[in-house]
Amino acid sequence: MTQTEVPALIQEMMKPEFYPHPVKEPIQLMQTHVSYVFLTGDYAYKVKKPVNFGFLDFSTLEARQHFCLEEIQMNRQNAPEIYLEVLAITQTENQFELNGKGETVEYAVKMREFPQDDLFISLFEQGKLTEVQMEELGKIVAQFHAKAQTSDYIHRFGEVSQVRQAIDENYQQTEKYIGGPQTKQQFEETKQFTDAFFANEPELFKRRIQDNKIRECHGDLHLRNICLWKNKIQLFDRIEFNEPFRFVDVMYDIAFAVMDLEARGRKELGNAFLNTYVEQTGDWEGLQVLPLYLSRQAYVRAKVTSFLLDDPGVPEDVKKEAMKTAADYYRLAWNYTQQRQGKLILMSGLSGSGKTTVARHLARQLGAIHLRSDAVRKHLGGISLEEKGGAELYTEAMNQKTYERLLELGIKLAKQGWTVILDAKYDREALRTNAIAQGKNQQLPVQIIYCTAPEEILRDRLLARTGDVSDATADLLSQQKAATEPFNKDEQLLLTTLNTTQDWAAQLL
Repeated sequence: MTQTEVPALIQEMMKPEFYPHPVKEPIQLMQTHVSYVFLTGDYAYKVKKPVNFGFLDFSTLEARQHFCLEEIQMNRQNAPEIYLEVLAITQTENQFELNGKGETVEYAVKMREFPQDDLFISLFEQGKLTEVQMEELGKIVAQFHAKAQTSDYIHRFGEVSQVRQAIDENYQQTEKYIGGPQTKQQFEETKQFTDAFFANEPELFKRRIQDNKIRECHGDLHLRNICLWKNKIQLFDRIEFNEPFRFVDVMYDIAFAVMDLEARGRKELGNAFLNTYVEQTGDWEGLQVLPLYLSRQAYVRAKVTSFLLDDPGVPEDVKKEAMKTAADYYRLAWNYTQQRQGKLILMSGLSGSGKTTVARHLARQLGAIHLRSDAVRKHLGGISLEEKGGAELYTEAMNQKTYERLLELGIKLAKQGWTVILDAKYDREALRTNAIAQGKNQQLPVQIIYCTAPEEILRDRLLARTGDVSDATADLLSQQKAATEPFNKDEQLLLTTLNTTQDWAAQLL
């Protein structure tokens, strides 16, 4: 865009004297297809472009004012220190002013500016994004979703007819790319998967509505819309302009972040986020709809990238790169629809033996769902994961209930193709026999991983443990040891024993 093509207001906003505060020169202008963003040093200003794309309509001044106010209101919940206010831009003759006395000609969202290096995408590209940060993100998104609005009106957006409308539209808009970045087989098989999912799972969508899982979510939760500012993870740029993009199943949000990381080749980071989120929320059933949304999010990225191929203003070298990127996303969208062989892995061992550490490592390597009995127990008891459970949480009846729920979830998810790690003591033969029998009844491979370490090491580990979901203490070890039943001959065929004081990761290979 040449200087003469830039609107007069935008040219003025590039000048330091436009602002009533000191600025860092030169002012940086960032553009998207829907907005101008001015980086002035301490503050950033966003002005919406007067465009109408159907799914987004900023064509009138009234609409831009409305959506500026909506943007502030919606994003303050997650990033109150970033989103400050909406300012009118006024004009007197040829003079533009922020909150001046002339006629209002535009509106700007004023935000606190943060370093671009604080974006999760920047941390990722610098190799600084960690599993610990992704686990923390899982907790923050869980808290956000717990407080997010829902209502009968919002629930309607979870009905099959509503969910499939956008997905079917994606196929209609991309059919012309078959033979280009998209193969005919991938197109047909991806579409067959979603058609079958909607046809075969109407009850699943109804349950998601009944369980209040359709909420006013973020709608665009990927690495460019998450930052680590002032040592605090903040979600920003929530979708304010389109209800169907925002009134969605909570798993829609989760799928966006997981897909984004997997597309970038870091499945273990996506797995850390996913497992933390479902453990915090107890929404393990939501994993049943996750493949649909993972495929959907990848397909949208493929579609949007494909559109560049039709733009005469896009240089050939950019189109060549877009062709490759789109092809990668179409392949990923298809890959999410492919049926996989599920598997059950039973962890076993005394408290402090390293079961959870091993299970977490395996989950990251295998893309598995890590189900901890301690978390399942507390969700059943209706207490937070951070709260210490009372005696009523550890009765024999509650133990039985916990193991039944653990196995129920494990079988349900493994049947869908997940590898599921059931992280519990599994110290009783009857508990193990039941899990193995149910697994085999569903043609699911079953493996047992028994973690062991000397008792003094177990005691030291338990005494040093802080901030964990588990309530186990060192004084329980003798009781646990006495109650542990040996593995029978059939179980030994499925058994891997790990001494967790040694290089146990190598023992797993």
